[in-house]
Amino acid sequence: MNAEQLENMGKMYESMGLSRELLDYSKKIADSLKPRFDAIDEIAEYNQMKVIAAMQKNRVSAEHLYGTTGYGYNDAGRETLEAVYADIFHTEDALVRPQITCGTHALNVALAANLRPGDELMSPVGKPYDTMDEIIGIRPSKGSLAEYGITYAQADLKPDGSFDYDAIKAAINERTKLVTIQRSKGYAQRPTLSVERIGELIAFIKSVKPDVICMVDNCYGEFVQTIEPSDVGADLIVGSLIKNPGGGLAPCGGYIAGKKEYVEQAAYRLTSPGLGKEVGATLGVNQSFFQGLFMAPVVTAGALKGAIFAANLYERLGFKVIPNGSEPRFDIIQAIELGSAEGLIAFCKGIQAAAPVDSYVTPEPWDMPGYDSEVIMAAGAFVQGSSIELSADGPLREPYSVFFQGGLTWYHAKLGIMMSLQKMIDAGVVTLR
Repeated sequence: MNAEQLENMGKMYESMGLSRELLDYSKKIADSLKPRFDAIDEIAEYNQMKVIAAMQKNRVSAEHLYGTTGYGYNDAGRETLEAVYADIFHTEDALVRPQITCGTHALNVALAANLRPGDELMSPVGKPYDTMDEIIGIRPSKGSLAEYGITYAQADLKPDGSFDYDAIKAAINERTKLVTIQRSKGYAQRPTLSVERIGELIAFIKSVKPDVICMVDNCYGEFVQTIEPSDVGADLIVGSLIKNPGGGLAPCGGYIAGKKEYVEQAAYRLTSPGLGKEVGATLGVNQSFFQGLFMAPVVTAGALKGAIFAANLYERLGFKVIPNGSEPRFDIIQAIELGSAEGLIAFCKGIQAAAPVDSYVTPEPWDMPGYDSEVIMAAGAFVQGSSIELSADGPLREPYSVFFQGGLTWYHAKLGIMMSLQKMIDAGVVTLR
C-alpha cells in the first residue's frame, strides 16, 4: 500500500474504536512475525494439496454435493466424503455425519461404542476437558460411562508437562480397554501435544499393552501440522466439523476416523445395531462439508497466525501466555492468563465487538451446561458455536484465563485481538508500554 492507502486503513480501524497508539503497537508486532507466517503458509500449502489429492482420488463429482432425506440410503456423497476423510487421515475408515452434534458428542459415541461394562478408560495426560466429566462420570450424570459399569483412571502429566511414564504404566491393567489422549489443552494450563509426542506416548502404551485402543481427541489440531495422530499409531481420532476440518462452512457435524472395526462400532452406536453406516440423511449439507474441508488448511493457517499474534501482543504486556510467543504451535488455541474477572470479561467483549454477526451483543458469564463454573463466551459467528470462527471463552475462576481461537481469515483474527486489547485498555485493566 502507498502512504495514502495506509492512512485510510488506519482511519477505518479508528472508526471501529481502535486507538492510533494501539494500531502502531500492533503493527510492529505483526511485522516481526512475517517469517513465522511464511512457515505456516508452507504447511497450509502441503495440507491443501493433501486434501485436493484425496478428493481427486475419490473422484468427487457434482452429484456428491447433493444430499438425501429420510433414511439416507445410498448417499453417494456421504460415502465419498467418508472415503476422502479416511484418505486424508490415512485410516481404514471414517464416519463423518451431520447427526454428530459436536466434538463432545463424537467423543461420547466413540467411547460408548468401544467400551463395555467392566472395561476401564484411562487418560495418560491428566483430566480431560470439562465436558468429558459427565461422559466419564467424574461428575454424576444420566447415561455416563460410570452408570454402565465402565471405570476410569488417569495419570497426570509431570509439572513440566512431560509424560509420567511410570504412572502411566502403573495405571494400565487387565481391564484397560481404551486410552484417551486429548491433543489440545482444553481449560488446563498445560502444553498442547504435538503429533510427534502423541506418537511417542502411543508407542509406550502399546509396549505395555499392545491390544489397548488408543483414541486421540483431535479437536483444534487438524491441519496444524503436516501429519495427524493417525499417522503415528492412533487407532481412532475424533473431532468436530465446526472446528478446523469444517473450514467455517460446515454448519454442524463431527467425524470419527480410524481402524475399520472401531469406526463400525461407532456407526452402530450413532444410529442403531443392524443399521450402522447405511442410514443417516445428509439433508443438503454435503456441499458445505466438502467445500469446508477444501478450505480447511487455509482457514486453519489464518487462525494459527491469529494465535501467534495474540501471544506476542499480550506477552509483551507482561501477561503469561500458553503457548508463549516463540513456541511451536500444535493447535489453534491461545491461552492468556488475565488475572481478573474484569480482564476476562473485557477481553471477551472485545472479541464480540469485532464479530461480523451480533457485534452489538455484550457477552455475560453464565452457568453453561457441561461446566462446573460460570463461563463467558464471545462468538459472533455465522455458525452457532463454531470454534474455527473468531471466538474466545473462559471459566470465571483463577487464574482467569481466556482461551482464544479461530478467525476465518488472519485479518479478522487480527481485528479481534486488537479489539480485545482496546476493551481492556478502556476498562482500565491494562496500559500500553
